[in-house]
Amino acid sequence: AILHLVAQSINRRREMMHVFLRLLQQVKRLLSSRKERQEAGLFVADGTKLLQEAVTYFPGLDTVILSDGIEASVPEQTKVIRVPGDVMESISPMQSPQGALFLCRLPEKKTCKPMSGMLLLDGIQDPGNLGTILRTADALQIPVVLLEGCADPYSHKTVRASMGAVFRTPVYQSTCEPMRQLCAQEGIPVGVTALRPTAQDLRCAALGKMAVVIGSEGQGVREEILDAADQALIIPMDSRCESLNAAIAAAIVMWQMKI
Repeated sequence: AILHLVAQSINRRREMMHVFLRLLQQVKRLLSSRKERQEAGLFVADGTKLLQEAVTYFPGLDTVILSDGIEASVPEQTKVIRVPGDVMESISPMQSPQGALFLCRLPEKKTCKPMSGMLLLDGIQDPGNLGTILRTADALQIPVVLLEGCADPYSHKTVRASMGAVFRTPVYQSTCEPMRQLCAQEGIPVGVTALRPTAQDLRCAALGKMAVVIGSEGQGVREEILDAADQALIIPMDSRCESLNAAIAAAIVMWQMKI
């Protein structure tokens, strides 16, 4: 009987170890692959501050991995796993891990009804820029829709750059033509930031009544969007400067929307 109990205990430990190893392997896959995140319906974020943002605002917190010695207040139903510091260092995407990694369920995709004073992002590929835009939009209460070609809003880099904005406000995603048609149906003009001879100084435009498109870091707004837009807009700047960082341009546009 004693040998049987010992064998059961060993088997349980082996099973727990297998589950633990599978989780760590999954974390690495989720961190590196958008496809993996979409198929698993999960994404990973890191850091104790972001964890508290998720606990406070996000209903999809699933699993929390903490380094030994790190404490965090999480909902009762959330799985919590402890790992040694060296294991955390091996799986964390940060050079200096804060001792907390956590998995969240991807939220269901939501349809965004077009409204005045909203931002449309076209091909914003840098996760740092995208996260910064989402952070600013959250602070200014500006609805944002991601069009084709944008970085994954649920990559760990975007989540970190957003400083938890993805936990606090919905992230809408759509494609260009359906969104343009919806804006037309609602009587909302679409403006685009572009270096065109016909572009109007955005300080003189009623941005709060528009949906404004910010283009990609390298290419700007796609030609088909430019051609279909109701108005081209320009941010006045010194003639020696060609353009602004996408996140900075978006911040200027959003601030002007609120004036």
